[in-house]
Amino acid sequence: MATATATAPRILPSGLLRHRAVQKLLLLALAAAILVPLANARWASGSWPHALTVDLSKPLADASDWIIDNRDSHPLFLYFFGYISNAVVISVRAVYLLLLAAGWAGVTALGSLVAWRVAGLRLALGTAAAFLACGLLGMWVPTMQTLALMVVAVLASVVVGTVLGLASGLSDRLDRALRPVLDTMQVLPAFAYLLPVVLVFGIGVPAAVLATVVYAAPPMARLTALGLRGADKEVLEAVESLGATAPQRLLTARIPLARKELLLGLNQTIMMALSMAVIASVIGAGGLGDRVYQALASVDVGAALAAGIPIVLLAVVLDRITGAAGEGTGEPRRAAWAYALVAAVVVAVVGRLAGRLDWPDAWTVNIADPVDRAVDWMTAHLYSGVPVVGGTADWAGHFTTWVLDPVRSGLQWLPWWSVLLLVAALAWLIGTWRTALTAVLAMAAIGVLGVWKPSLDTLSQVLAAVAVTLVLGFATGIAAARSDRFERALRPVLDVFQTMPQFVYLIPVVALFGVGRAPAVAAAVVYALPAVVRITAQGLRQVDPAALESARSLGASSAQQLRQVQLPLARRSLLLALNQGVVLVLAVVIIGGLVGGGALGYDVVFGLAQGDLATGLVAGAAIVCLGLMLDRVTQPTERRTKGGV
Repeated sequence: MATATATAPRILPSGLLRHRAVQKLLLLALAAAILVPLANARWASGSWPHALTVDLSKPLADASDWIIDNRDSHPLFLYFFGYISNAVVISVRAVYLLLLAAGWAGVTALGSLVAWRVAGLRLALGTAAAFLACGLLGMWVPTMQTLALMVVAVLASVVVGTVLGLASGLSDRLDRALRPVLDTMQVLPAFAYLLPVVLVFGIGVPAAVLATVVYAAPPMARLTALGLRGADKEVLEAVESLGATAPQRLLTARIPLARKELLLGLNQTIMMALSMAVIASVIGAGGLGDRVYQALASVDVGAALAAGIPIVLLAVVLDRITGAAGEGTGEPRRAAWAYALVAAVVVAVVGRLAGRLDWPDAWTVNIADPVDRAVDWMTAHLYSGVPVVGGTADWAGHFTTWVLDPVRSGLQWLPWWSVLLLVAALAWLIGTWRTALTAVLAMAAIGVLGVWKPSLDTLSQVLAAVAVTLVLGFATGIAAARSDRFERALRPVLDVFQTMPQFVYLIPVVALFGVGRAPAVAAAVVYALPAVVRITAQGLRQVDPAALESARSLGASSAQQLRQVQLPLARRSLLLALNQGVVLVLAVVIIGGLVGGGALGYDVVFGLAQGDLATGLVAGAAIVCLGLMLDRVTQPTERRTKGGV
């Protein structure tokens, strides 16, 4: 008995030490015990030490001045950027004039016939209704302007993305080199790279198209590379055994086998290009985005909705057509374009002969006034003075006081080294030491850039918005996974919320919640919620039915099946939902700088408005680092080697 008692205390520690998470934390604690006293003795400051910052304002200001001084005379601008700008302007104008020449009837016929041949009669009717709705809302000409811009931007994005995807999919070395470039292109907020694009190309269509390409090309590149790398090895070996060269194998086997991924990349590129329509309007894109942006400036919800609905309709129609093309057969698709073109030409000629190219003014419906009256009623009755529960302004104030302020104060109170340790611990627990190192270096880069406190302010808003998004998203996703009827009713709502431009969300939340950080968080929650709901519902629905049947046979209740079977087996999907929620929330929190969100979002918007390259790019780089850190601490990484840590 004495021997057993003496050895018992040693069994528990040895058992705990066999857990990989405990080993990681102990190693991290050992490193902290050595490094933290040294850092604290050298830089005894709670916030990031000023001695460890780098001032980039002067070199960036010099670069901005050089671009402005040489934009009209240097050969680089005259014979390279100038030709690109002219090609973009000519292309957009040609597409726009072609759409106007086809008239509203020709464009509607073309879209409807393509949808019919690709996906059937139902989608054809939906496409026709969508185009007609754009005209009824009085937005036909802005819709054509946006469509012309998007056609050129999407084609350029597909070309750039396909080239990058081919390089990444065919070469491991290029894949490793391009991965951080694509990460930066996707995480960098649009406002941050609008400024250098405007400096080079000036205000107008070329800058808008090129900014859209930077934002929309990465999905095409990633999915192209994924499709090429996932091609059936047996098919490739069979083609190679027939003596096919490398280009022949690419054209006859790899690309056809990657057809679904390529069409999915096209689908995602179109969605992201349309989401840029409003942001690009800030630099002279015109079209529907300009109408939404002007409505935001005057907080005119009715006008914003009238311009936002056509963007949503275009996004939904293009999403359905490209999605159906990915699942259809080859022959109808090859014939679709010829049939649609001939029919559209006939309809356009008839319309021109009848003098009906422009949408008739008498056929428009004004929804702005009734929407504005509804918003005024909601503001008058819900903004303040609601009995018992209080108004939306009270909710925003309480959320700011009880959640946003304490989280921000807590993060800014923490010593800088403790923040790095916390990031390292979170990233290492769910990933590898490389994951932790990347996350820590990204967070340290924020301090080196000299924007430590604003970044923690932005981080506090992201954390609060993500918490609310996950609570609502997981609950709604679980309900959708357990009820087919609820899922069908929810799908069109999620489609609308997922395709609505980010700017549109800011207008109703400002009308209801006022100006400040709370409206920015509310808009971020609404924008990120659909992705979290979809991924959660899909993950729960894909749980092995045999596992659920086994749990039911053992007498488990519905709640027990959810807690003990579905949620554990859907862990990867839930973590992916968390990751996507973080990325989407960060994107809108930054735009929230326009409505009082402050922090890095305000710096990016201020830099664009004032032409301050240093302020805008430094804040944009900090956002990239913040996004990279959040991605690493929310996305598990598999260990590459069996014995790796």
